[in-house]
Amino acid sequence: MEKISRSEVLHVARLARLEFTPQEVEEFTHQLNRIIEYMDQLKELDTEGVEPTFHALAQTNVMRDDQAKPSLSQEEALANAPDRDERGFFRVPRIIQG
Repeated sequence: MEKISRSEVLHVARLARLEFTPQEVEEFTHQLNRIIEYMDQLKELDTEGVEPTFHALAQTNVMRDDQAKPSLSQEEALANAPDRDERGFFRVPRIIQG
């Protein structure tokens, strides 16, 4: 039994502003349903006594204290800038017309 319908795939595509051919819609519908079927199989597993985990291997995050260090002066930071303005900022091409 299909849990994801063709109309649901089309709805999500519309929300994401994606356009698919009818063949792609059918393909995605089939693929998403196979993924859900697999998740249903995983639900059948006995996980009693299994500790929840987010990764297969134990990992620790090594954190260090923040330390203030001297940074570049404005002149050094802009030394290789292809273009800068009179106030000492990087100048970049406009990408949004306004």
